[in-house]
Amino acid sequence: MPRPRRLVLPSVPLHVIQRGNNRIPCFTCRSDYLVYLDILRECAYDCGCALHAYVLMTNHVHLLLSPDDEHGASVLMRRLGQRYVQYFNRRHTRTGTLWEGRFRSCLVLDEDYFLACQRYIELNPVRAHMVDKPEHYPWSSYQTNALGHNSPLVKPHLAYLRLHHETITRQALYRQLCEDALPDQLISEIRVASNGNRPLGLAAPSETTLD
Repeated sequence: MPRPRRLVLPSVPLHVIQRGNNRIPCFTCRSDYLVYLDILRECAYDCGCALHAYVLMTNHVHLLLSPDDEHGASVLMRRLGQRYVQYFNRRHTRTGTLWEGRFRSCLVLDEDYFLACQRYIELNPVRAHMVDKPEHYPWSSYQTNALGHNSPLVKPHLAYLRLHHETITRQALYRQLCEDALPDQLISEIRVASNGNRPLGLAAPSETTLD
């Protein structure tokens, strides 16, 4: 059976999910998270992808990014995956695959859904009962988008910047948004779109890219 076509459009945000093979842990110590983020920073820059949000969970990752062209996200994930697996296998004296296979993704086609998707990503550790509040989880972009921590990784999207023209106020407004849990229906919609490589938001564009 042919694999489904992945929708990718230049400069349109893409929610990306990559899971560990058989849900095995992809991060087992602090250095794993730090190395992954360092490789992600390099690969995102080299591949022309602006990263807006991320969370590194124990056995999977979520990224929200805008590629400059239709191939940028695929090249980024391939390079990132290969380099991190090489590190991980050396560091933990193992061999073989680490990732489940093809990453899953969905286009995010309007600003309301973008902010919902960003919150979905950064609130993931709270929904997983790993922490009580998102600021208690160190491996997500909430530290930057909500708390103002400097990051060479994160490039704010226009939908986030439009919350307010002043940085401190914008961060406060975003924290207020994150205090409210996302509705179950919206969470389900994001999950279905992301797992099925379907667009999230407005009607799907006719152009597709198979990677």
